[in-house]
Amino acid sequence: MSWEFERVAGPYQFTEGPAWDGTGMLFTDIPNNRIMRFDPETGETAEHISKTNEGNGLMFDKDGLLYVCEGGGRCMSRYDGSTRTVRCDSFEGKRLNSPNDCAVDTQGRVWFTDPRYGGNREDMELSHESIFRLDPQDGGSWSIKRMTFDTTRPNGLLVSPDCKTLFVAQSDPGESEKRELRGYPINDDDTLGDYEILHTFFPHRGIDGMCLDVEGNLVATAGWSQSGPGPMIYVFAPSGRVLETHPVEVNPTNCTFGDSDLQTLYVTNAAGELLRARTDRKGWLIYP
Repeated sequence: MSWEFERVAGPYQFTEGPAWDGTGMLFTDIPNNRIMRFDPETGETAEHISKTNEGNGLMFDKDGLLYVCEGGGRCMSRYDGSTRTVRCDSFEGKRLNSPNDCAVDTQGRVWFTDPRYGGNREDMELSHESIFRLDPQDGGSWSIKRMTFDTTRPNGLLVSPDCKTLFVAQSDPGESEKRELRGYPINDDDTLGDYEILHTFFPHRGIDGMCLDVEGNLVATAGWSQSGPGPMIYVFAPSGRVLETHPVEVNPTNCTFGDSDLQTLYVTNAAGELLRARTDRKGWLIYP
């Protein structure tokens, strides 16, 4: 089935982090520090949350609470309606770099990537760009744990529904740097095992964001017009086998499924747009 994409919102400046709330699609307009909401019933888009400190990746937990990766705020925040609380802004006494993307697993733990993209690295306090995990504790507090020790500028990430595999987009844009889709086994002792390279994109643009379908396949945004096969939506089996590719016109940044049957794929891109296409796949979401 060919996926035909149409623009349903934008252009804004640079859009990211789509997340389906049950009846509408949220997405971030990063430079303008806001979360937008597209209503597929009316076709209208409106500002949903303002002053998001360059909010990037979004994800709902099973209770419908919204987690936001605040790149400019250098923290992970959570929204209960319009009420914002900071869940984490440091590790071992040092400020986070710039939280980028997140995933909530079936145990309620929040995984997030903490790279630093762009040229401004002078205010970095951490000497590494890692993946962290927030674990809920009794009494409502959270603990933070560093999970990777071999990532540089990690981007999108997913946890398999059985919580046995962490999928990571290692997307360092530097020359000769690794741009890979990795699969890390999640061990019984709560550590990650050695990763397997499921797909390599080098020397072209790697994965930015990705989501899951109900069969456990990964739907990922990658590629660019400067080299390689171009901007693309990839569908990977959990083994890394490429099942499908669907070209798009502009560098895609992230994607998720939405609409009442979760069979419409929504895609954000570097042109500040929100696109959608009907698919023959059904998304897998923690919420709703």
